Amino acid sequence: MARTKSDEEFTFVSPVVKYLLFFFNMIFWVIALILISIGVYSRIVKHETALACLSVDPALILMIVGILMFFITFCGCVGSLRENICLLQTFCIILTIIFLLQLVAGILGFVFSDKARGKVTEMVDNAIEHYRDDIDLQNLIDYGQKQFNCCGGISYVDWSKNMYFNCSKENPSRERCSVPFSCCLLSKEETVINTMCGHGVQRLDYLEASAFINTNGCIDKVVNWIHSNLFLLGGIALGLAIPQLVGILLSQILINQIQDQIKLQNYNQQHRSDPWMKQSRKN
Repeated sequence: MARTKSDEEFTFVSPVVKYLLFFFNMIFWVIALILISIGVYSRIVKHETALACLSVDPALILMIVGILMFFITFCGCVGSLRENICLLQTFCIILTIIFLLQLVAGILGFVFSDKARGKVTEMVDNAIEHYRDDIDLQNLIDYGQKQFNCCGGISYVDWSKNMYFNCSKENPSRERCSVPFSCCLLSKEETVINTMCGHGVQRLDYLEASAFINTNGCIDKVVNWIHSNLFLLGGIALGLAIPQLVGILLSQILINQIQDQIKLQNYNQQHRSDPWMKQSRKN
């Protein structure tokens, strides 16, 4: 019984799955390089940043995420191209662990929402305290207050936690008892922003201050926005989860195909060295 050439060239490994997984990882590999570059550039340009008061330096977060993505996608790219089961299993296991950690973090954040709110409040208070220490932090806070029409963490008087806006008599700053201009109520007709529009408003009570600034705190505003946009946030979470699930599925399919191919090669090798098989071929 002679073997045909098509039998020898048959493979269980699908080129579609193989190269689809390769290009899938290549895209995220490039994204990882971009994240690492941005993080390194940020650290070089600004050796120390007040944004670090937000618990962790964002530049450091970008570098860590980029390096992790680089390692994972490297395993996926090389593993799929070289049909290496070890690298593919590493890729699949790490992606599965990350997916499960994200799922657990989401559940814990929902269950322990009060503790999460307390941690966010602490971070916001810390950011307010360092408002004037870094232009990037300042722009971030101003952007958030303008987008959500809010002022401070819990209320506008939180700005007393900043040494420049503090209402104490010992404060020599010209901004004493004021709030940033991003708290102010601006009409559409105003073309030039008055940066002193929040001057002295901390001396006013809630109703009086509401005529000049947004008096509601940003934390409540953000929480209300989250509650009213649960479907949008769910869509974003699903959008982040789908690439991970696709990567896990493709890598597992390719691993199974490679294992089947190895079994086929072992079978062929075994029968090539089988003397009874050789005798049957001669006959």
